[in-house]
Amino acid sequence: MESAAVSGLQQYIDHDFFETVKLIYLSKGRVVCTGIGKSAIIAQKITATLNSTGTPAVFMHAADAVHGDLGVIQKDDVVICISKSGNTPEIKVLAPLLRLAGNKLIAMVGDTSSYLAQQAHYILNTTVSREACPHNLAPTTSTTAQLAMGDALAVCLLENRGFSSKDFARYHPGGALGKRLYLKVGDVYKNNASPQVKPTDDLKKVIVEISGSRLGATAVVEKGKLKGIITDGDLRRMLHRSGDTLATKAKDIMTSKPKTVSPDTMAADAFVLMKSNNITQLVVADKGKYLGFVHLHDLLKEGIF
Repeated sequence: MESAAVSGLQQYIDHDFFETVKLIYLSKGRVVCTGIGKSAIIAQKITATLNSTGTPAVFMHAADAVHGDLGVIQKDDVVICISKSGNTPEIKVLAPLLRLAGNKLIAMVGDTSSYLAQQAHYILNTTVSREACPHNLAPTTSTTAQLAMGDALAVCLLENRGFSSKDFARYHPGGALGKRLYLKVGDVYKNNASPQVKPTDDLKKVIVEISGSRLGATAVVEKGKLKGIITDGDLRRMLHRSGDTLATKAKDIMTSKPKTVSPDTMAADAFVLMKSNNITQLVVADKGKYLGFVHLHDLLKEGIF
């Protein structure tokens, strides 16, 4: 029943819906979402969705509004009042006060002939045939319809504003998705050691540098410039095929063209590069200048994937 109710909302995407999107998009104020009971909870969710997608919004409980919370509403704010019946006592007190203050009132309502609908400038129709509750009492289908209509409104505003994935990351910096979109290698690699040896350093120096950094590798650097990389795997392979380790120098076993990333590389891209090449670390370099290492564990620790 709830699924059918959501599908049925398509017929209610009408002129009033269009004008509501236009009104909010052009508004210099915020969106104030209000309601009573279960509708108030939906109003809170819609408020959160609008805020996270670029439309400033605030929640106001309809019951508290007539006891002082009306002060939260500013001159240019647009008010969305959510109610199934549109005839609750709190709504009947609140609606005329909003009109008197000069704010535009949007009714998200399940009864288009209700008091709230008559007071509103525009109506977002969320009429449902009955609740999914077997007694047709508990708000179930009606709140699902309100939720979906609120999402439709938020997405239309998002598209009108040209709200991008980068904008989304700005408002969600703490989540994994946000980190994928804003975290760079430069934010991560500085926490690691920067192991390095000269091309002419002997094997003992190479081993000490690799083991000391716990990164499984060391860079080969000459006058600040990256010349190559030596991994612990390179050491093992060299020991298997060579008997004269005393004469071995770093330049003899290094990989001269290692995979590198710049500090401006997105951390998520660095992860993909490691995965595609089956490696666990990348050299961080800027125009040939050696800076350090970023390790697979660094990215996993950040919770990017």
